[in-house]
Amino acid sequence: MDKLIVTIARDLVEDKDAVHVTVDEPNEEGLVVYHLHVAPDDMGRVIGKQGRIAKAIRTVVRAAANKAEMKVAVEID
Repeated sequence: MDKLIVTIARDLVEDKDAVHVTVDEPNEEGLVVYHLHVAPDDMGRVIGKQGRIAKAIRTVVRAAANKAEMKVAVEID
């Protein structure tokens, strides 16, 4: 799942080396939180106008997670 997030984010940003993902352990409900880290200058590119790109990233990742029968959330830091 983290490779999917990195692949999507690297296509959006200018500083591709600054993109990395950290993963939290599943909580009691089985939810796994992925934290996407990008360079401060690229934050706007990943979030998009009114959060549309961030929302699209979360939708794609949730769809992939549903196929794998997982519960995930994506946080952009």
